[in-house]
Amino acid sequence: MRGGFVVGRGKFPEVIENEEMLDSVMTEPSPLLIEDLTDLDGDFIILGAAGKMGPTLGKLLRRGLDATGSKSKVFAVSRFSRSELIDFFESLAIQPISCDLLEKGALEGLPEAKNILFLAGMKFGATGNEPLTWAMNTLLPAMVAERFSSSRITAVSTGNIYPFTSLSSGGAKESDSPSPVGEYGQSCLGRERMFQYFSEKYQTPLSLIRLFYAIDLRYGVLWDICGRVAVGDPVSLSAGYVNVIWQGDANSHILRSLCFCRVGGEILNVTGPEAVAVRFLATRFGEILGKEPIFTGTESDTALLGDSTKCQDRFGYPAVSLERMIQWTAAWYQRNGSSLGKPTHFETRDGRF
Repeated sequence: MRGGFVVGRGKFPEVIENEEMLDSVMTEPSPLLIEDLTDLDGDFIILGAAGKMGPTLGKLLRRGLDATGSKSKVFAVSRFSRSELIDFFESLAIQPISCDLLEKGALEGLPEAKNILFLAGMKFGATGNEPLTWAMNTLLPAMVAERFSSSRITAVSTGNIYPFTSLSSGGAKESDSPSPVGEYGQSCLGRERMFQYFSEKYQTPLSLIRLFYAIDLRYGVLWDICGRVAVGDPVSLSAGYVNVIWQGDANSHILRSLCFCRVGGEILNVTGPEAVAVRFLATRFGEILGKEPIFTGTESDTALLGDSTKCQDRFGYPAVSLERMIQWTAAWYQRNGSSLGKPTHFETRDGRF
């Protein structure tokens, strides 16, 4: 396991011109990731591989393993409602497995693997579909933890398990008591508790990643704000501050966290170092786009914020800065870059997604 303070991986392009270039930039493994992957034996399974982060995480993992000369297999597991992702993973020499993880016997039919990356879960559409939300976010983790009790597991959780905190606090720390708002956040805390319970029962090494707003040019808080400024829609200030991190950095941290798994669960807030004002982001996009942002509401005294000090101490400063993410996002929007059509609802304060 390697730590160290790393500012970046090298030069980045001024503009990302297309999806091929975006995926290439986002999935370039850092030297430290490559070194850490040499410490990991066995095959890998990505559960929930067809979500927003799964494809780029899978490609980053495969590129990193190839750089080490590893012969480890990587399996991508999902229902694959987007059939083109099957071809995507196959093109990377990652074996896609199509299944509904909640179906009886589905987990038992999966291959053995030493390394499990749990990305499955339900957020948007949770309100009004609470039973499925709890099944995906709490029941499924218990099933996975039992099935892969002899593996090491990194499970992606969320900052939504924390209460809102003041800006002056620096954000919630890993040692703070969870206090989720709404059933989505509660079910995600259930996810963590199930993994922790079975980790202790079976002595399974575990990492829990509490992620705050990963940024991909095709979706994310920056895309949401940029788009509203561009078309003249008001930007809500109800959640006045956010944490963001480039998805490539987040994926690297998730993969590297496999080296830090421990019984009971190693907890890590994964996000950028800044608590960024939504007003600042909208104003900055307005300057680039030549638009005057419109605001609605006022900043609250609290926001959903995470302290990423532990993450920075372990993995270093993110390779992609906030200003670079802003510039890339604005240019992507101006070039009519593609969108996943999945708004983050970052302004939501009642936990209903």
